[in-house]
Amino acid sequence: MKDSRPSPLLVHRPARLLWVWPSVLLAACGLSPLSSSGPASAPVMEAARPGPLQQCDTLAGLFSYAGTRLTSAAITPAGALSVGGAPVAEHCLVRGAMNERVGIDGLAYAIGFEMRLPRQWNGRFWYQANGGIDGSVVPAMGQAGGGPVTSALSQGFAVISSDAGHDNRVTRGPGFGLDPQARLDYGYNAVAALTPMAKALIAQAYGRPPDRSYIGGCSNGGRHALVAAARHPEMFDGYLVGSPGYRLPLAAVANIYGAQQYKRVATDPKDLSTAFTQAERQTVVNAVLGQCDRLDGVRDGMIQDTNACAAAFDLARDVPTCKAARDGTCLSAEQKRAIGSIFSGATTQNGQRFYASFPFDAGLASADVASWEFNAPLTRDSGAVGFIFGTPPQDPKTFQANDFVLEGNVDAMLASVQARGGVYTQSAMEFMTPPNDSDLSKLRSRGARMLVYHGVSDAIFSVNDTEAWYRRVQARDGAQTADYARFFRVPGMGHCRDGASTDQFDAISPLVRWVEQGQAPERIEASARGAANPGGVNKELPADWAPNRTRPLCPYPTVARYQGGDVEKASSFRCQ
Repeated sequence: MKDSRPSPLLVHRPARLLWVWPSVLLAACGLSPLSSSGPASAPVMEAARPGPLQQCDTLAGLFSYAGTRLTSAAITPAGALSVGGAPVAEHCLVRGAMNERVGIDGLAYAIGFEMRLPRQWNGRFWYQANGGIDGSVVPAMGQAGGGPVTSALSQGFAVISSDAGHDNRVTRGPGFGLDPQARLDYGYNAVAALTPMAKALIAQAYGRPPDRSYIGGCSNGGRHALVAAARHPEMFDGYLVGSPGYRLPLAAVANIYGAQQYKRVATDPKDLSTAFTQAERQTVVNAVLGQCDRLDGVRDGMIQDTNACAAAFDLARDVPTCKAARDGTCLSAEQKRAIGSIFSGATTQNGQRFYASFPFDAGLASADVASWEFNAPLTRDSGAVGFIFGTPPQDPKTFQANDFVLEGNVDAMLASVQARGGVYTQSAMEFMTPPNDSDLSKLRSRGARMLVYHGVSDAIFSVNDTEAWYRRVQARDGAQTADYARFFRVPGMGHCRDGASTDQFDAISPLVRWVEQGQAPERIEASARGAANPGGVNKELPADWAPNRTRPLCPYPTVARYQGGDVEKASSFRCQ
């Protein structure tokens, strides 16, 4: 087999690290440190150098890497793609496949990918970690946030996107879970295999490898980033972790648990949404706002202080209990018990909680929440738990999704995602989750940085779960955690976007400045997406908001608090 290592002339030059005190850098930039922990152990990396594209059309014939086949390489003209209404510059589009094989189910497998290489390169590599169950090669743009107005490609990164080792059209969605290698590729191996190949391809196209490398994504993409940080901390310099389903198997079982609770109070057993109607969810939102809206200093339809709200709001006390038939203005006692058990965190039959609680937030009445609460257990979590995460997997010939979800034994499902056996040598909790997830010491010592964000109204992956993870990191590294990893909650935002929120923000630029200049993000300005927004309109915005409302996203544990002035502007709030 041909040696896959790059030639000596193309070996990555060692990163030169600039040892500086973050407090000095922040003061020079007019910023204040999040903590006063003294000198940090995290160095600052040298900035990437730009360079021109040297090869494109010839790449498919010249590039050689073990197990990799390039199927095409051609120039994409400027303006063929756009982000936020702005044209993307000319770039080289490369498509290919890696590790082609036939699975134990007789189906064809490969890690399909595409790379987009800008004509004018900024010297950086971006691994686009995709969401859901992967299974398709979506355009390698490197976008983040709701209704994005920028992307890694737009900023000059070389970007890769992949299907994580399976094609949903071939495997019929979650059916790839029958193949043990496809499970591992999806869990962690695709990132590990593609990243060195992508860097070698960049070296071929530009005459040198990337100076800095980043990985980012939301949902399962956020999980990919956290897993990469744990398994291969040497591969990337910056990590953008959005709404991470880093305990995805447990979250999927928890969502099935929720479906079973909703079934108990649904007026139509074929429609789980009748257990908690849109009108009833809005009633709960109104009650939550009544208790929590002013905790940040102003009544504006947003809840910035999530933890204070958890203490201030009580479902049983603050939402009217129906004295007669349900009419949307109250909840029955049975509903309160069912809904309360879901938001308190899914439990086993003996009452042991196995997934995080969920906060009551202003985005609860959104369509995004309804989709995850009432439809996803039947259409997504059923197949994920049944075929991808469970060992042994279910028999596809006899599998009935509705029966599995609504009648299945949650304790048995929980055991299955932690089991291994036969050809399935790793459990879902092993191949899907980051090992020793609170230990980021290797990232810190290299000078790598991690920026994490999560919507407070996320209905599938709890922001409380991400907060608990971050607190474990803090428990290990103390105040120094903020020197290399920061966590931002996005009030009102659903899963990765939408909701009654300011969900449009550029998290890529702050991460690059942090990695390459040592400027830690003290706040990130986020915008609402009202009428005529170039990134797309958020239909969940309340009618009384300004269409261009802005708010600061604040690093945990600080909260955006109103200081006075125009309530629609981020400048009227301070992270405290």
